[in-house]
Amino acid sequence: MKKIIICLLIVISASQFGCKKFLDITPVDKLTGNNFYKSLDDVESNLNDMYGRLFQKYTTTNTAGATGEFRSGEVIPAIQGGTARLRIALLGGHNRIAVSPAGVVGPQVIPASTTVNDRTLLNALSDQDYNFYSLTRWEPFYQVIQSANLLISKLEEGIDGVNEEQTKRYIAECKFIRCYSYFHMVRMFGDVVYYTAAYQKDYLARENMVSVVKKCIADMKSSRNDMPWTNNDPTKRGVRASKGAATALIMSMNMWNAGFDFSNKTAYYEETRTMGEELMESGAYRLLDLIDWPTVSRGRSEESLFELFSTFNYSSSVTASRYAPFGETFIHFPYRLPEYDFRYSGAVFTLEYMNKLYPDKQDQRLAAWFDSPFDQNSETFQLKKFAGNIIIDSSDPNNTSNPESTFLILRYADVILMRAEAASELPGREDEAIDMLNRVRVRGGAPIFPTAERDVEVGLKDAIFWERAKELMGEGTHYFDLVRTRRILDRQYTDNPLTPDKFNRGAWTWPIDGSADGNNPLMVRNTYWIGSGF
Repeated sequence: MKKIIICLLIVISASQFGCKKFLDITPVDKLTGNNFYKSLDDVESNLNDMYGRLFQKYTTTNTAGATGEFRSGEVIPAIQGGTARLRIALLGGHNRIAVSPAGVVGPQVIPASTTVNDRTLLNALSDQDYNFYSLTRWEPFYQVIQSANLLISKLEEGIDGVNEEQTKRYIAECKFIRCYSYFHMVRMFGDVVYYTAAYQKDYLARENMVSVVKKCIADMKSSRNDMPWTNNDPTKRGVRASKGAATALIMSMNMWNAGFDFSNKTAYYEETRTMGEELMESGAYRLLDLIDWPTVSRGRSEESLFELFSTFNYSSSVTASRYAPFGETFIHFPYRLPEYDFRYSGAVFTLEYMNKLYPDKQDQRLAAWFDSPFDQNSETFQLKKFAGNIIIDSSDPNNTSNPESTFLILRYADVILMRAEAASELPGREDEAIDMLNRVRVRGGAPIFPTAERDVEVGLKDAIFWERAKELMGEGTHYFDLVRTRRILDRQYTDNPLTPDKFNRGAWTWPIDGSADGNNPLMVRNTYWIGSGF
C-alpha cells in the first residue's frame, strides 16, 4: 500500500477561516467552527459553501475535457485555436508537460500525431489558460471532506431548530458530498487518504482505492434512503443531492470497482443493475425529447441527478474559468460572439473517432449536437451539444460569454447505460441490457440494437461502450470508462493506448502536486510519475 502523511485540517483553512477573520465578521457562508452551528440557516449556509467549493474546484480548468476526453487522444487542437489549445495534444500523449505550471519547460515527447512544429508547441507551454495544473492538487477536495465530516458530527450532536428528519437528510447530503469527493479523487489519483472523523489529528496512510470505494459505497447506502428521490423544488433539482443522485453515485462506484476487484465483479454488477432498476421504477426522472436538449444542458432538468449548476442569471461569488465548459473548446460563431474573434473552433475530433461513434449517419444526435461532424476543418466543425443556450446581449455586441450550460456530473441516460452494461455482464440478462441500450438510442433517433451492421460485428458489450462514449460526450466519463474496462490497452478503442506495464505503473492516473507532501517523509507517488517533476 502506498503511504502518505497528510495534516488534516480541523477547520477548512486556517488562512481563510482563522481567528482574525472570524473577529472581522467573516460572512456566514464561510464559517465552520464550533460557534457557527447554531441553527438550520447555519447548516444551509455550510452546505451551500461545500457545493460552492466543489464548483470552484471543478471549474478552475476544463475538468470534463481534461479528465474525460482529451487524454484518450481523439481530440486534435486547431492551430487557429491558439497555443493554449496545444496542451490538449500533450494530454493525449500522457505527457506530464501538459499539466506543468505556466512557463515551465522541460524534457518532453512531442506526440506523433501533432501537426504543428516543435517551436509552436513549446510556446504553448508558457500559456496556461487551461490551467490543467490545478487538477494535480487534491487539497481542495480534502477541505470539502473535512467540512462535511465536521457538519455530520455537529448534526449528530444536535442543532437547535433542526428536527430529526431534517438531520437525517442533511447527514445524507453531507455523505454524498464526501463520497463524491473521494470517488473523484480515486479516479484521478488511485489510492487516496480516507477518513471520516471530524477532528482527525493523526497522520494517515494512502489507502487502496478499491477499499476506499467500498467504504464510500457502504457510507452512501447507509443514508441514501433519508433523502427523497429528487428535489421537489425545481431550483434545487440536480443541484442538491437526492436519493437519485446517491443511487447513481453508488452505481458508478460499483462499476469502477468491478474493473479492479475482479473476484467480486459479479456482486458489483448485480447491485448496479438492481439499483438502476429501482431508480428507473421510481419515476422521478425521465429522458427529455432530443429537441429539448438545451433544457438539459442548461441544468435543473428532469434528466439531471447531480450537476454543478451555472448560469449567467444566477448571482454567485464563485466564477468559472472561461475555459471550464467542455463545449467552449469546440464552438465558434454563431455560438460565440463576436464573429471576428471566434471564427474557428479550438479543436476537433478525429474523423476515425467520429465514424466509430456514428456508424449510423441517420442518428439524430449528429444534427442536434454537431455542425459538419465529419469535417476536421476547425472553421466548419462544431460540437454544439452545450451551445444551445446562447447569451444575447443587445447592449453589448462584443459580448464574448460562453453559452449557458451547467456542468453535468450524473445524468439519467448514464444510469440507464450503466444498468445496460451491468446487465450485459450477468448471465441471462442480455434482453434487459438490450432494452436499456435501446431506450437511449430511441431518444437519440438511432437504429435500435442490433439492426445496425456494426452491432452484429462488435456485439452487445461494445455497442453499450460506444453508446456511452457517444451519449455522454463532454460529461467527463469516457476516459474513465476506458480505464475501468481496460479498453485503454487496445488501439481499437483509443488513439493513445497504454501498455500493460504503463497501466500497472499508474499512467492512467494524474500526478499529485507537491503540496500534498507537507513535511511528510513517507510520501510515495504513483510509480509512472516518479522522476517526472511531480
